[in-house]
Amino acid sequence: MPEKTLTADDIRDLYLDIVKRSLTGALMEDNDSILGGVRMLGAKSFKKRAANTVARLAGKLDLEIAYKKPYDPEARESGLDWPARAESMIGLKRMTNIQDCIASIIKDDVPGDLIETGVWRGGATIFMKANLNAWGDTTRKVWVADSFEGLPAPDASRYPADTGDELHTQTGLAVGLETVKKNFTRYGVLDDRVEFLVGWFKDTLPVAPIEQLSLMRLDGDMYESTIQAIEVLYPKLSSGGFCIIDDFGSHASQAGQAIHDYRKEHGITDEIVQIDPYGAFWRKS
Repeated sequence: MPEKTLTADDIRDLYLDIVKRSLTGALMEDNDSILGGVRMLGAKSFKKRAANTVARLAGKLDLEIAYKKPYDPEARESGLDWPARAESMIGLKRMTNIQDCIASIIKDDVPGDLIETGVWRGGATIFMKANLNAWGDTTRKVWVADSFEGLPAPDASRYPADTGDELHTQTGLAVGLETVKKNFTRYGVLDDRVEFLVGWFKDTLPVAPIEQLSLMRLDGDMYESTIQAIEVLYPKLSSGGFCIIDDFGSHASQAGQAIHDYRKEHGITDEIVQIDPYGAFWRKS
């Protein structure tokens, strides 16, 4: 049987598949649990807290204490687990959603840049830029917005939905700017069309020189972070553009409540499509 000749579309899809599997840890089946790492945040038991303390001390000596767990491809597909070393924890379905949205944006010539608010290690924005490169798009920018120092302490007086939120205490969610830039460099996608917005959303987004968006991905977890992002960015989203929400499912009512409140206030009725238990999106009519 003669070998199939790969088309440009085949090569692009193959490249993007490898990139997203690498970014999510699916390629290497990354499923270690690193003591003191992001998976062990908020450990309650004395045994785990003691182990984390030892691991943090070991870390000061550039040592790592980890144990292996069986890899669960279904969990990684839906982002139900946290890879220890990968650049993203959103899973393959939400990565594929980004890929599909960008393909539609390119094919339909929807104008505007791309942005993610809340980037952790940068995985989703790295994938956005890889997609633009794969399509040969040389005009759009990717905006990478984060405090790069974790989440804010809840302002319960202004945002009651965030009352009691403890995400600001989880230091594993704080990834520095230079680490994220290094991750972009490792994937070969850091150039002058990647813009970093460093600081709290309430300070950076209103003054960011973003004129128009074709894709906005909100991953702020909290009501405050989500509402501050959508209020500024959604008016800049082009018709035919995509609004993607992370932490939208029933497990994360803060982000979901912010989205529902904003949509109700502004009369937005475009259908929300659930990607997996954690993510959802709609296309702006």
